[in-house]
Amino acid sequence: MTTTLSPRASRLGAAASGLLAGAAGVLAGEGFSRLLGVTGPVVAVGNRAVDLTPRPVKEWAIDTFGSSDKLVLLAGVLTTLVVALAAIGWVGARHRTAALGGMTLLVGLAAVSMLLDPAQGGGLPAVLGAVLAMLLVGVGGLAWLLSTLRAPRAEGEGPRRRSVLAAASGVAAVGVAGGTARTLAGQPASSGLSLPDPAQTAEPLPDGVSFDVDGLTPHVTPTADFYRVDTALEVPRVDAENHVLRITGMVDRPLELTVADLLDRPLVERRITLTCVSNEVGGDLLGTATWIGLPVRELLEEAGIQQGADAVRSVSTDGYTAGTPLEVLTDDREALLALGMNGAPLPPEHGYPLRMVTPGLYGYVSATKWLTELEVTRFADFTAYWTDRGYAAKAPIKLSSRIDVPGSFAQLEAGDVTVAGVAWAQTVGIERVEVRVDEGEWQDAELGVEDSDQTWRAWRWVWPAEPGSHRLEVRATDRAGKVQTSRREPIAPDGSTGWHNTTVSVA
Repeated sequence: MTTTLSPRASRLGAAASGLLAGAAGVLAGEGFSRLLGVTGPVVAVGNRAVDLTPRPVKEWAIDTFGSSDKLVLLAGVLTTLVVALAAIGWVGARHRTAALGGMTLLVGLAAVSMLLDPAQGGGLPAVLGAVLAMLLVGVGGLAWLLSTLRAPRAEGEGPRRRSVLAAASGVAAVGVAGGTARTLAGQPASSGLSLPDPAQTAEPLPDGVSFDVDGLTPHVTPTADFYRVDTALEVPRVDAENHVLRITGMVDRPLELTVADLLDRPLVERRITLTCVSNEVGGDLLGTATWIGLPVRELLEEAGIQQGADAVRSVSTDGYTAGTPLEVLTDDREALLALGMNGAPLPPEHGYPLRMVTPGLYGYVSATKWLTELEVTRFADFTAYWTDRGYAAKAPIKLSSRIDVPGSFAQLEAGDVTVAGVAWAQTVGIERVEVRVDEGEWQDAELGVEDSDQTWRAWRWVWPAEPGSHRLEVRATDRAGKVQTSRREPIAPDGSTGWHNTTVSVA
């Protein structure tokens, strides 16, 4: 039924009502979601947006925004929501029933997104409870506000200002309560873990592992600077005391291990470089850390691997899955189930309380965070998150090198200039790094002392720079004699290739 508001009830006020009621409904849904232990409506909608986004757009977002891609996506979701809510309120100025239907539709879309979210842990009743809160506050609040704007008025007076203010205050109060509940229930997982001293410590860093060059990447990446690329729009909140790792599938003896069980076992400490498949040529989506954990091989041997298995499907608490070759997890490279990073328990954003760390493979097939299950299986019997999106099932890290200094378009003085960077060929090792200027002869760079074949290796070369614009290029050779290819390949389906280059000006 079509109705008209009183002459002084502006559409601007109705649009504001849509925004206020919708925001209160979202906050109520978020608060109830937190309290009931399920994914909230904003993140659930964002997760569905990620799932529906074409792969090239995802790659562009990671390349453009790096670890801020999730914030950009959430900002986009919230901006779209604000526009939709204002439009619904605007419509409600003349078509109250249509506005209430639009608000109900938005709640329905959020409900579907929440029900489809693989990370839901509270079950259907909890999701329905959060959805009911959104309906009552969002739709009910909008109905109240629009009705108040339509309230009878005395001759010559506008709408009942006190009634409008009271309704707006009531809806806002409910929203504030929901937001407060979300904040109190949604604090990041705090690390109550106390890591024991590892039974096997990492070898001390050798003298000369790096060079004293401003701008050169440090050999061990500080935790605060370590890259983060994953599918989690919101860092999962994991209770370490109740967290369980299950080893299932093609095993003789399935295992269920708590974090306390894992900490009671002899731990090892290893320095390992991790690399993201989204790392473009010359990119910074890689880093080296000192990890503390348990060899995956030992736990798989304890479970007893059955004949015919060739893969391990790992599962995160947020529903993410990855597939790793079984042979890689059981050979002498010593893949880890890590509980610690750089001398402290894992930070929440890096997988607290438990994650995989596998040398030599890109992270999307080997470094699952917030780990909850290892299923021994066959590649023929499953697909994983990124293989469903066109990436390769097996993804060894490619031989690569990078120029850290000088940076692109640097303004330099003529004379000796130090060119430096890092190179990596995990599980094989770097044998040689060469640099050339303006496609001239390749020149051997000086290598830092090798830490191990599981970490990157620093290099430097002193260039007698002459005035002009110059293009520097780098390439590496591994211990097997393989020379890094010049062929440029994109990050999909199994990692980028090509020589990194930088252009500088010399005065």
